[in-house]
Amino acid sequence: MSPPVVNMAETWLILETSGRGAKIGLARDGAVVQSVSLDDTRRHARDLAATVDRFLKAESLVPHDLTGVMVGRGPGSYTGLRVGVISAKALAFATGCKLIAVDTFAAIAEQAPAEANHLWVMGDALQGHIYLQRFARGESGWSAADELRIERAQDWLNGVAAGTWMTGPGLKVHVNRIPQTCLLVPEVDRDPRIESLFAVGKKLTPLTREEMFALEPLYLRGSSAEEKAKSG
Repeated sequence: MSPPVVNMAETWLILETSGRGAKIGLARDGAVVQSVSLDDTRRHARDLAATVDRFLKAESLVPHDLTGVMVGRGPGSYTGLRVGVISAKALAFATGCKLIAVDTFAAIAEQAPAEANHLWVMGDALQGHIYLQRFARGESGWSAADELRIERAQDWLNGVAAGTWMTGPGLKVHVNRIPQTCLLVPEVDRDPRIESLFAVGKKLTPLTREEMFALEPLYLRGSSAEEKAKSG
């Protein structure tokens, strides 16, 4: 097994904005030491930067003290993801710190029960569609077994085999369509936690400057406004 990319003595800011409520965390000495969640009625674009500023000041830190920032890149809320990714990029560019982008579904897979060896992560893609990705557990932990894709919810769920493990925020939206023979991860573990994002992120290589410029949210369709424009 290759050693973690993140040094134990480093300080990392962690941003997760794929859902309605943003989450902010701080990791030191190889572990998350502080985390906070924004109320889901607050606006990511208005509140994220101010909350990060207060969060760092409470730890007697300034942005230049950070080794880097980790950000969940989705899939998830279009607006939330863009705010999170842009904020992470701006911080990295301004301070010269490292930037690591983490697939949100990979973080969710980290929270699966020990008895699950194969797992589908589901997110709501709106208009009757779902984000889907399959993960498998190996000697070094969970890894993606398929590419992320979008499917029509009813069509895919009609073909799910009995005993299939499922998780993700999309379960709540489509719970009435999920066959009773499926095995569902407990609700408390279906949304990404800061600790899971860090667990995945510390195994990844920081982005190069060119990759930072090119980084976009992992969002396989346009915004709601773009979708309406196309259908119109």
